Amino acid sequence: METWKESQLRQISNARDVESAYETSLGLVRNLGFNFCAFSITSHPRGPHFKRVNLNNYPSDWISIYEECQFSEIDPILAHCIHSPLPILWEEKVFSKCPQLWQAQKTQGLEHGWSHSLHDDKGLHSMLSVAGSTHPITPYELYENLGYALFISHHLHGLVAQNLPEPVPHSSKPRLSAREIEVLRLSADGKTAFEISILLSLAERTVNFHVSRSIQKLGVNNKIAAVIAAARACMI
Repeated sequence: METWKESQLRQISNARDVESAYETSLGLVRNLGFNFCAFSITSHPRGPHFKRVNLNNYPSDWISIYEECQFSEIDPILAHCIHSPLPILWEEKVFSKCPQLWQAQKTQGLEHGWSHSLHDDKGLHSMLSVAGSTHPITPYELYENLGYALFISHHLHGLVAQNLPEPVPHSSKPRLSAREIEVLRLSADGKTAFEISILLSLAERTVNFHVSRSIQKLGVNNKIAAVIAAARACMI
């Protein structure tokens, strides 16, 4: 006989869009004993460009406080998940350098939870969090439920990834010369044409020529757009 867990996992796997899959996932998470579930996915700086997906059932007050206080700049959970796919428990010691964030979370019922992330070869980075249990999460509880959370995050991540356009084949990328790439890299660092001319021992006119050629080859309208296009193509 199919259990409720198997039934909800089947519903999640049959969902064909990330919103409906998330809603079913939220039901599974609640049945596992948690009140909140959050999923977000974005791209690395050199990954595909698309609108960030951010789904959660956090209290609206907490979302406002998090944004107004710019907690993302100091959030140790977010910092960990950007660099590591390993799960991290929400514990007071993790927030030792930002106690104000820890206290703010506790007042919203977000004291206990964990987060983990996925990074794929398309340049996508996603993060799943479950929170709101009435007691600290033990290593055994994490081990017992992590498999379900991983299933959810992989499926939600995959639903977003499958709808993105295929990356442009390497052979179709415009060819920039070594000097053009060097000029764009320095431009990306905020250097002016005059400063670049000194660094590369070139005439300022020559630097501007390389910028103009790069703009033409990349099919854009200005230097900033050329720098962005070159970065997305992993040239700089």
